[in-house]
Amino acid sequence: MVTLSRGNLLITVVVLTFTITLVEMIFSYKENKHLYKTKDTLTNIYFAVCAFIVNLSVKAATFFVLNFFYGFHLFKIENVWVYWIVLFVAQDFLYWLLHYVCHYSRVFWAAHITHHSSDYFNLTTGFRSSVLEPVYRVFFYVPLAFMGFSAIDILFMYLITQTWGNLVHTQTIKKLHPIIEYIMVTPSHHRVHHASNLIYLDKNMGMVFIIWDRLFGTFQEELDQEELRFGITKKPDEQGPVDLIFHEFSAIQKDIKKSTSFVDKLKYIFYPPGWSHDNSTQIASVMQKEYWQNKVN
Repeated sequence: MVTLSRGNLLITVVVLTFTITLVEMIFSYKENKHLYKTKDTLTNIYFAVCAFIVNLSVKAATFFVLNFFYGFHLFKIENVWVYWIVLFVAQDFLYWLLHYVCHYSRVFWAAHITHHSSDYFNLTTGFRSSVLEPVYRVFFYVPLAFMGFSAIDILFMYLITQTWGNLVHTQTIKKLHPIIEYIMVTPSHHRVHHASNLIYLDKNMGMVFIIWDRLFGTFQEELDQEELRFGITKKPDEQGPVDLIFHEFSAIQKDIKKSTSFVDKLKYIFYPPGWSHDNSTQIASVMQKEYWQNKVN
């Protein structure tokens, strides 16, 4: 019964997501909003298919890893309501941590960058998944297994929270009520996250709750005077299907050769995007600090 209702819920979520996406497409076309472009939408679908294949390929391993560590769980929450609420909140926080690492460590950014590479921002952008993320994502959720949450429940909760994460990829909905904007990740917050404007880079990492960003200093409000520019700051030279997934890894390989120092080579891999041994390029947080200092002066 539980398995059946869970399956029905997932089917409902998928159908609802595609229905809302179709409605936004029709709205964009009829109102001449130009929110969608055929080539971009097809690219988003291509990434979604690739990510789906990778997900399927590692699903058994993901379940095995979580189930293995579940065998060493430190405690187990018996109350069913508390169990699901704690799992929901804890999983969302660990996603924030995963997302933070994906933006502040270049090798992870190389895997994540595909999700940000569209110059458009619409509901199909949510399908533009980070193709390689399923390979390492499971290790960020291991603490949930130690907390006594079963593998199947962890994976199920990820799908639920991911649904909200997909639905906030829209320009159709403007800002919501201030209380919602303060607590939840909204379309406005996520537009900031996908913008390539300097002040918006590496901000608003949350999936469901924006409160994590407010607590840890990665929050940025959408500003009326700062027009959003979507996409990444540097486009890949090649736009082939393989290049779109691996171009940042190639860029890392080229940068590694710029220094003979082994430590520098490691920094090019693991330090934030933009780091360079000779300061020829800078990381976003440094440039943002200089920007705001100049605004004050």
